[in-house]
Amino acid sequence: MTDDDIRSLIRAAIGKHLATSANVESGLTAGASAKMVSRADAAPPQPPPLSISFGRYALPRGEGETMCVIEPAVTCNHCGYCQCHGH
Repeated sequence: MTDDDIRSLIRAAIGKHLATSANVESGLTAGASAKMVSRADAAPPQPPPLSISFGRYALPRGEGETMCVIEPAVTCNHCGYCQCHGH
């Protein structure tokens, strides 16, 4: 599976998730939707709160440091694993 295939799958999953959220919002009764403020006046949608497991920490590195913090024999590919809460 290529990187483009993975990106495509992720985009499809996110689109499906967002469509489900939109269906829940549009499932209001007619009376409730008439009382709602128009979309133009409503606050913009907020992103869902992220779990701490998705947080990334600043990890200062020197300019010449190109080796991975986790696997010192490998060049860093900036995957971010060393910056996440799980490490």
